[in-house]
Amino acid sequence: DERLAKAIEELKTSYSARFIRLADVDPLTPAANFVNSLASSFDPHTVYMPPTEKENFDISMSNSLEGIGAVLVEQEHFIGVSEIVPGGASWRQGELAAGDLILSVAQEGEEPVDIGDMKINKVVKMIRGKKGTTVLLTVEKDDGSVKTISIVRDRVEIEGAFAKGAILQRSGGKPVGYIELLSFYGDTTGQDAKARFSADDVRKLLAIFAKRKVGGIILDLRSNGGGLLEDARRMTGYFIKEGPVVQTRLPDGTIEVLEDDDPSVVYDGQVVVLIDRFSASASEIVAAALQDYGRAVIVGPGPTHGKGTVQALLSLDQLNESPKDPPIGFLKLTVQMFYRINGSSTQRKGVTPDIGFTDTFKYLKTGERNLDNALPWSQVDKLSYQLWSHKSWNTADLLAKSTARQAKSDFFISLEKRAELLKARDEQTQVPLERKSYDALIAKELAEMKALTPDDDKIKDFFTVSPVPYTSAAEDNSKEAKEKTKRWQEGLAKDAVLDETIQIVNDMMN
Repeated sequence: DERLAKAIEELKTSYSARFIRLADVDPLTPAANFVNSLASSFDPHTVYMPPTEKENFDISMSNSLEGIGAVLVEQEHFIGVSEIVPGGASWRQGELAAGDLILSVAQEGEEPVDIGDMKINKVVKMIRGKKGTTVLLTVEKDDGSVKTISIVRDRVEIEGAFAKGAILQRSGGKPVGYIELLSFYGDTTGQDAKARFSADDVRKLLAIFAKRKVGGIILDLRSNGGGLLEDARRMTGYFIKEGPVVQTRLPDGTIEVLEDDDPSVVYDGQVVVLIDRFSASASEIVAAALQDYGRAVIVGPGPTHGKGTVQALLSLDQLNESPKDPPIGFLKLTVQMFYRINGSSTQRKGVTPDIGFTDTFKYLKTGERNLDNALPWSQVDKLSYQLWSHKSWNTADLLAKSTARQAKSDFFISLEKRAELLKARDEQTQVPLERKSYDALIAKELAEMKALTPDDDKIKDFFTVSPVPYTSAAEDNSKEAKEKTKRWQEGLAKDAVLDETIQIVNDMMN
């Protein structure tokens, strides 16, 4: 059969390339595996980071890098271009396109290097480089033609990862400000004067909402794994006059207090912080502080992740005997534990929402409490702090109204049934080995889940979404950026959890 022969050939090609890449072991990989196996026996967050991993860590923290602005993927024996970043060097140069296959890479004035069967991290390292330098890519186009493209590297900002803002409004309801924050980002190297920080971006959005007299906002920290502790401190200060934000305990038992010493308040309206079980670290600091001050209502399906430890980056390159020695990398070491201003640690316990709802993952064993060798929960003395004096809502009333709405909501009823279904499957330890019976079981499970899963195409928008621009980035007006914004708007408008959160903010304003 011709189709079978073609499928076999494609699989052979794919797996042969994979095995060739697996055989190319980085010299530091065995050491990294050994050190991390040892480190994880003490604490799940103490890890050794080889130089390449440290570079990727800095990029994830700052949401920016210096390169050509293209997303790459392994594609059989070569590396393919899957996406061009709007506003980046490749986007402005105009010749590199999604679907191109990279055959070789050359630095300006040097011979090209064939990248066949080379690991993607090595290719990425060759393509990245200082702003203003040139890289030459020899690529194969969709039509089979081969072309060498010269691209001048530039600063690339990962726009989709920065804070985003919008005005959300239900029919008959009041407008609500919305901030989506996926991480507490910023420059960890101290060398980038143009770096964007999450606290600065959030402040700009809050100032816009305050100027427009928006009476309530939602700070969406769902799936926000944390980031810069300093930005969490600053961000909390935007909502309170002044006072302690978080405590940290050093290995010798010394307690340090991070405070907001700025008496100004950027936004004084109603605040809801939206969390989930994947909100962690800096997200938990902000949510906990605003909850302890009585400044915000915390909404989510259950306790947050529960990461109450602080890590420091220690360079190992000081162990090198000569500046010419290859870099060794960094050790990310757990050095402190942080505590709420009420004295309780968020370690293992996380932050418990004031208003809860079900979610699909409620029966999964997630969070710090389920990680091997996670440090135990502990407590220190409560600090002195003043509760928010302008609190105008009753949390018990808000909870009662939300619970009543959820009990009548087809979405939340279906969500609970999906969670129960996943729980039953997780507890199912036997499956039939006979092929027809097994296929019948899989078909039944798929049908059950499909019956409980809303069809996005059939869901009507719950509310209107009006994005709030606050930067002047050149890519904001590109076709690609506009398409991404449109997809973001469409996704928000069909988010039933966000719809319920908007109603909670409206209850607070009323």
